[in-house]
Amino acid sequence: QVQLVESGGGSVQAGGSLRLSCSASERLYRDFCLAWFRQTPGKLREGIASISRAGTTYYADSVKGRTTISKDSAKNTLYLQMNSLKSEDSGTYYCAAAAGLCALTELIPNYWGQGTQVAVSS
Repeated sequence: QVQLVESGGGSVQAGGSLRLSCSASERLYRDFCLAWFRQTPGKLREGIASISRAGTTYYADSVKGRTTISKDSAKNTLYLQMNSLKSEDSGTYYCAAAAGLCALTELIPNYWGQGTQVAVSS
């Protein structure tokens, strides 16, 4: 079974932190590039961080320096640690898995999670 299940979203004040988790099926975790996307109202879904099978990470400029993507092979889980949150970070965050290239500008997801909501209040 192929699946991605996000958790950890919620409401936080600006300047605060959140850690999102994505539990992946074993095949996805092992064989795919994993990534986080964000969608805000009226905007296209954008890739904000990705991590290759080898552990190479990529970040969008909008989150670079405030965000860390990581994964835990013992738990088949992907994480997104977000610090110094801003109101513009609010949105729905999706976990994704891509079979091909992992750089954010080239990544094309093959599988999506259901999304988790993040609300940052100023």
